[in-house]
Amino acid sequence: MAKVYKSVGGRKLTKVIAQNEGVQAEVEARTFEIAVRAEEILKQHRADGHSQILVEEGKVDRYVVLSDDRGQKAALSIEYGREAYTVTRKDRYGNEFEVEVGEMDGLYVLATASHLPKKRKGKVRLD
Repeated sequence: MAKVYKSVGGRKLTKVIAQNEGVQAEVEARTFEIAVRAEEILKQHRADGHSQILVEEGKVDRYVVLSDDRGQKAALSIEYGREAYTVTRKDRYGNEFEVEVGEMDGLYVLATASHLPKKRKGKVRLD
């Protein structure tokens, strides 16, 4: 019968495997593939060019991120969609008026690029 050890040299076995050179090379290659697909999907829908795809590196993992920090900070709405809502604004004279912001379906950029199922999280309410 084989014995499975929980640690190797005082380090957790899962961490030893995750930090293996071959595993890290595969993680990097897959991350790059997903990022390229996500960028292609985003380019098809980009209106003003504020959103972008970034790759972030952790200690072991890498992450493909949909960032909208340069735009309206709407990455969550871009991915999952949003419900319609009303915003109160003021004109230059201080008069208030309401603006209706329309509903938007999600683009599921990251889910599609990762070949993951498009799970509806419910549309985001911004009011």
